[in-house]
Amino acid sequence: MPKMVLLAQYLAINGTDVSSSTRKAELGMEVEDKDVTTYGSLGWKEVKGGLKSGELGVEFLQDVAASAIDSIMWPLFGSVVSFEVRADQAAVGTSNPKYSGSCLIKEWKPIEGGVGDEASVSVTFPTSGAVTRATA
Repeated sequence: MPKMVLLAQYLAINGTDVSSSTRKAELGMEVEDKDVTTYGSLGWKEVKGGLKSGELGVEFLQDVAASAIDSIMWPLFGSVVSFEVRADQAAVGTSNPKYSGSCLIKEWKPIEGGVGDEASVSVTFPTSGAVTRATA
């Protein structure tokens, strides 16, 4: 059975590769379950899928220098922008699919942490519209 270790994730936000500032990227999607149970269900609950949603969770290593991650993310705050995430920075293919869509940059934390901590930023961006998976 194949195994996988994440060593070089790829993350682009608004067309900018931010992988070198990214410590962790998580993309999760879900669909609402809608109860469509009737008496004909004979006591068993029946459900159908409703609205779909997703979240892009990211942990960045903060850097406030010119052209670093803070200067990339700050102007995007409050905007819906494109994203692309892959398990590896290698080319997109059947063993390295890309997931892409749009997300709302609904939060940004220019300063986070305590005495002696590395300067990191953990944020979660809700997706907006469809998330797609491509292998080419």
